[in-house]
Amino acid sequence: MGFEVYKFGGASVQNATGVKNLVEVLRKTEIGDLVIVISAMGKMTNALEDVVAGYFEATLKSDTLELVEAFHHNIALELFENPSAPVFKEIQTLLNELKGFLQRNKSPDYDFVYDQVVCYGELLSTTIVNAYLEQEGYRSTWHDIREYLKTDTSYREGKVNWEVTMRNLSRKLPRKGIQLTQGFIASDANGFSTTLGREGSDYTAAIIAYCLNAERVTIWKDVPGVLSADPRYFEDAVLLNFISYQEAIELAFYGASVIHPKTLQPLQRKEIPLFVKSFLNPENSGTQVSIGQLIEPHVPCYIRKTNQVLIALSSLDFSFMAEENIGEIFKLLGQYKMKVDLIQNSAISFSVCVDNKYKNLEALVVKLRADFKVTVHQDVSLYTLRHATDKALVQLEKNKEVLLKQVMQNTVQLVTL
Repeated sequence: MGFEVYKFGGASVQNATGVKNLVEVLRKTEIGDLVIVISAMGKMTNALEDVVAGYFEATLKSDTLELVEAFHHNIALELFENPSAPVFKEIQTLLNELKGFLQRNKSPDYDFVYDQVVCYGELLSTTIVNAYLEQEGYRSTWHDIREYLKTDTSYREGKVNWEVTMRNLSRKLPRKGIQLTQGFIASDANGFSTTLGREGSDYTAAIIAYCLNAERVTIWKDVPGVLSADPRYFEDAVLLNFISYQEAIELAFYGASVIHPKTLQPLQRKEIPLFVKSFLNPENSGTQVSIGQLIEPHVPCYIRKTNQVLIALSSLDFSFMAEENIGEIFKLLGQYKMKVDLIQNSAISFSVCVDNKYKNLEALVVKLRADFKVTVHQDVSLYTLRHATDKALVQLEKNKEVLLKQVMQNTVQLVTL
């Protein structure tokens, strides 16, 4: 048997109880050769994003960083009986590095600073977990993934340099024993930290599995596996026992939050099975993603994305929306870093539903209004219904004001207020 890759997200290590439970998962699964990928603890990435925002708005207070420090320190106090254990010094060293960067940084590039700051969430979480594994009798080796996983300088959305990354991992990362490292973060050719996009730890696990030919990847979540819908928004969500790579890619593309969209293709390329399982009930089978039938059971799947923006465009002179018009629109969408989730066009109009992740909407609209009539609906919801049935669609549309509807084979998308 070869080695496996486990990924634990922030919810699984959000507190000391979660870290202890991680060890219980290892005991129950009894995998000897394992690479463990871990996210920042709880909502720490959000907290560090607040640090970045405060830094640029000149409103950063010392107590903001003190909260970050206290959060990790308190978790460590619950895990380690000896308050002078080496892990406390390691935590403080990392926090001092973070403070030092904020004091000496001269770069006005928000995305660059973002990546240099938020990476400490993963560095701190893995430092704590690794020390706890050793305390519990596991021989675990901590690795800084930034020494292995290399990207370009697209800060906050780093594009993987596959050739260099594969060479680094295959030469330096052991396949025996327990190897523990960070998700989400990487570095560029100059050694500056980069990130792979929010929720990118799944992607990190897939990259490692692909480069080192892992037997399988398991993502440990606070849900039983991949569900047919988010139970927070939809009733009667059911566990999907099996989905194909193709189906999982479609669900992730449309916004299903259980699996990061970039995770699937590297695994599919080498036919590495992916399992999504509950860290609360590790004995349960969860969901398997691999080659085979598209989905089992075959039920409608619902996906909801909130805080979207619907932009409707038409020409100022009532002429057709020709290829050159659409080409210019896409150029601007790319320039202003808008993530496009839905497109609909006709002879005289063009509509696009986007995620205003980088807060560039106002500047984009000003640019568009130079050439088009523009209508903007903010804070809309985008619903996607896979394997749609008439009954499911009627239920989805109930009591909603539908601004746009698009039907494609067995998939229906609605933009609603």
